Amino acid sequence: MDPKEFKFIKPGEIRVRFAPSPTGFLHIGGARTAFFNYLFAKKNQGSFILRIEDTDIERSKPEYEKDIMESLKWLGIEWDEGPDIGGNYGPYRQSERREIYKKYLEKLLAEDKAYYCFCSEDELEAQRQYQLSIGEAPRYSGKCAGLSKEVVEKYLAEGKPSVIRFKVPAKKVGFEDLIRGKVEFDSTLLGDIVIAKDFSTPLYNFTCVIDDYEMKISQVIRGEDHLSNTPKQILIQEALGFPSPKYVHLPIILGPDRTKLSKRQGAVSVIQYRELGYLPEALINFIAFLGWNPGMEREIYSLPSLIKEFSLERIQKGGAIFNIKRLDFLNGFYIRQHSIEKLTELCFPYLTQVGFIEEIKGSLGREYLIKETN
Repeated sequence: MDPKEFKFIKPGEIRVRFAPSPTGFLHIGGARTAFFNYLFAKKNQGSFILRIEDTDIERSKPEYEKDIMESLKWLGIEWDEGPDIGGNYGPYRQSERREIYKKYLEKLLAEDKAYYCFCSEDELEAQRQYQLSIGEAPRYSGKCAGLSKEVVEKYLAEGKPSVIRFKVPAKKVGFEDLIRGKVEFDSTLLGDIVIAKDFSTPLYNFTCVIDDYEMKISQVIRGEDHLSNTPKQILIQEALGFPSPKYVHLPIILGPDRTKLSKRQGAVSVIQYRELGYLPEALINFIAFLGWNPGMEREIYSLPSLIKEFSLERIQKGGAIFNIKRLDFLNGFYIRQHSIEKLTELCFPYLTQVGFIEEIKGSLGREYLIKETN
C-alpha cells in the first residue's frame, strides 16, 4: 500500500499504537517510535493508543510504566486511549487481558493450529547445538506436534512442564512495508514458535496479534528490530482469520560512528535529558529528524508544524544518525526564545537541587532571581 493512498482513508479510521514494555526507562528510540505514531495519527485525524505490554511479570515494574507516561507527557505526546484514561477497546495493560488471550489460545488448540510441547530445556539445547553443527539454522523439530490427545492429557495431568507452540505452515510470507517495499520470509526457517508458557503467560508475538486485532489497529509503526517478528505475527493472524494491519518499520538509530546507538553516545532515558536541562520542544524537534526529513532546508519546527508536514513517504530506509551537537543547537535556540521570567522558572528546580537556593523560599526566591537577572 503506497502511503499516498492514505488520503482516501476517512478521518478517524486510522488507529495506531505505541506499545512499550515497562521493563526499563523510556529511551530515545522508544520516544521516536511513539512520536512518529502520534504525528501520523494527528496528521490523519486518527487515534493514538498507548498500550502497556507487561506480560513479562519478572521484569515489568510500575515505576517504569510511570516513567514512560511521564516522559511522553513531558514531550507533549498525548494519547487518545490508554491505561490511565481508558477507551472503547481496553483494558490497555496486557496483564489485565489474560481472559481474552486464553480464548484465542483455546481456539488455536481446538483447531489443531497449536499444540502442547513437553520438550525439556536440555533437549532443546541439544537439538540446537546439533543443527548448528551441521550448518542449519536452529529451529524446533516439531517432535511434540504429533503427540496423541491421550498422551497430552496424561502429561498435563501429571503436571509435566510444557509450553504452547504455534504450528508454522511451510510457505513464503510476504508483506508490503510502507518504507521498505516488498519484504518476504521463508517460514520453514522459523520452526514452530512458542506463543505461550501457559494460559496465564502468553508471549509477545501472540498477544501483539490479539491486541492489534481487538483494538482495531490499522497501521503498525515500529522499529526495524521488529522486522523478524512480522512474518510470525502475520502467520498467527492468518490462522485466526484476522486481517493484517499495514506495517512500517523505522530505521535504526545509529551513533556518530554509525554503530548501534549506545549509552556512551546518547542512548539515555528521556527523563535524563530533562534532568540535563534540555527543553521538551528541542528534544521533540530533534527526534523528528531521526529518520524523517521534510525535504526542505528548514530545521526548526514546532509541534503543530511537525504534524502538518509529517508524512510516511519521507521516512528514510537507512539508519538515522544521533548527533548530540544538533540537539545542543536546537536546545540553545529554544532557550533563547524564552523570556527571563520563563527561564527563571525553568532554572529554579536545578538551582534548588544543587543548593544555590533554599526551596523553602518558594515564590520569593523566584521573584529575587527575576529581579537579579533583569
